[in-house]
Amino acid sequence: MSIIINRVYTKTGDGGSTRLAGGQVVAKDSLRIECYGTVDELNAVLGLAAESVDAEVHAALGKRLRRIQNELFDLGGELATLAADRHEKQVLISDADVTRLESEMDEVNADLPTLRSFILPGGGMTAAFLHQARTVCRRAERSLVTMLEREPERPVCLQYLNRLSDWLFVMGRHAAVSSGHGEVLWRPGDRG
Repeated sequence: MSIIINRVYTKTGDGGSTRLAGGQVVAKDSLRIECYGTVDELNAVLGLAAESVDAEVHAALGKRLRRIQNELFDLGGELATLAADRHEKQVLISDADVTRLESEMDEVNADLPTLRSFILPGGGMTAAFLHQARTVCRRAERSLVTMLEREPERPVCLQYLNRLSDWLFVMGRHAAVSSGHGEVLWRPGDRG
């Protein structure tokens, strides 16, 4: 796929509207725009997580994060394009993407200690960014659920976001434990 961007600003959004990939004009606060905008925000947080990765400790995690960033761009492109406007070669999120997330979680989770408390976001910069990404992913998921009440979309998109938020939780735990920072556990009533 060849993409050429000669100019960043178009001025078409000055009136509060934008265009979907198929050319349809929609309000910037439409559910579809909100949904793929939140997916874009998630991608930005994952960029922070990927940049914070210690390549020696978390080489595999860094590669996985970059792969997921590409998958999120594919998902954003899918959400920005109505089903009737998608072309046959457009890359879409698939069941295989969901299955891969599950396999990676199972692999990493096998080496993590049993959870005996809720976890507070922290445990080093990478873990903290992954926990932040998890919360943004949950918001993207909620946004997609709302959109699905009014507009059709492939169910695998929702499954992917749901699984990704779980993946981010497991990888956040992994980053905290394997970096030596350790997990920050919730201590009910601890004020001190």
